[in-house]
Amino acid sequence: MRKISRAVAIISLLAGAAVAQVISPAEIKDPELRSLQQQYLDQLQYVGNEVHAHNFDHPFYFSRRLDIDEQKQQRVDQRSVRFDKFKDETVLAVTGNYYAAYPARMDGNERARHTFEEVVLPILKVEVSQFEKNSKIQGYAFEVSHHVIGKVMDVTMERPENVEFYIPQPAAQRLVLAKNETEEQAALLDSQVFLNTEPTTLWVRKDVAEPEALKHPIAASADAENAQAKTKAGSGFAPALNIATPTRDVSPEAINALQTANQPTLDKIVSELDAQAHFVAYAPPKFVAFRQGIYLEASVTTTMAAAQQGSRYKQAALAFDDHISHLIRPMLASFKNDSSFDGIAFSTSLRTGTDEDATSSEAVEFFLPFAALRCYERYDCTGQQLLDAGFVLINGERVGLELQAAEAR
Repeated sequence: MRKISRAVAIISLLAGAAVAQVISPAEIKDPELRSLQQQYLDQLQYVGNEVHAHNFDHPFYFSRRLDIDEQKQQRVDQRSVRFDKFKDETVLAVTGNYYAAYPARMDGNERARHTFEEVVLPILKVEVSQFEKNSKIQGYAFEVSHHVIGKVMDVTMERPENVEFYIPQPAAQRLVLAKNETEEQAALLDSQVFLNTEPTTLWVRKDVAEPEALKHPIAASADAENAQAKTKAGSGFAPALNIATPTRDVSPEAINALQTANQPTLDKIVSELDAQAHFVAYAPPKFVAFRQGIYLEASVTTTMAAAQQGSRYKQAALAFDDHISHLIRPMLASFKNDSSFDGIAFSTSLRTGTDEDATSSEAVEFFLPFAALRCYERYDCTGQQLLDAGFVLINGERVGLELQAAEAR
């Protein structure tokens, strides 16, 4: 009799723990999301149950808010498993606090990688097992807060750091089936990662070092140990752009010195590649500051056939595939030691028509960090993954450029 009662009590506790992780459908305002929450409540409770039973390296709690003291976290509402929106995509979303304190000597990529491997990936595997064949779910979103511990003026201090992931359904399926770091990295390059709301690229492969250009957007880097971390307590996964403390010297003096040191190499590039690149004669390759990093800017002209006219996104995509992408490997061949700057920026003026009567249309800039360029150079990354790791500007405004979708327009 006592054994039966005890078993029933254990089952009840597990069921209660699962329900405690899942937001009630009645609390969700959006009718579509509320309907999904109700329809798949059993699967959501299964996710909550499995995560609750998982043995994390450090305590992890689902939570309505990020960055809560652990003792307080144990007393407050721990329901966060829900359907939500990331931009226009329907996602299965969770918010939680992971009570790991990483040393400040770890860079931002390494801290994010630990949280991904120790928290996000185990939860993702459970979620995918329930929703991988569900066409209503376009992806999975995570908001997780961990801590960074270090010293400021010989005083040990601990500060929060928030990492967010959006993993599309196809990438999620590849992640949970990945057999090695190469497959895992390829799937992550199809995802979006934010550290303290700043877009970043997560590198898990040990043979790919995180470039300086990808460290700069991270406000809570080891080089900016005493900077105040930017936190984001709410959900909704709408990242804000923050300005970080620079670690690269981007002063005019530093840029001029870099230009002088590399001028012979730049002159050789123009001489050898001009027939293919169509460099702008009055704007030779030069080093420029961009987002607290230094990029080599190559100004070129892309002439497109009249039949290729379309939206600015289509023209930008065609310019990359038909012109810019063919310049990457020849340009990289001239820079075996690229630690003195952060990447290459291709600035192209799109011209439509023949060489005689071509008219200028859009100005497109591709700022591409070295690690992603090297990944592309080795054929480990696609052109889309390269663009996703960098920045694309059309007429001075940053855009998201999906190559296949844009070229189909």
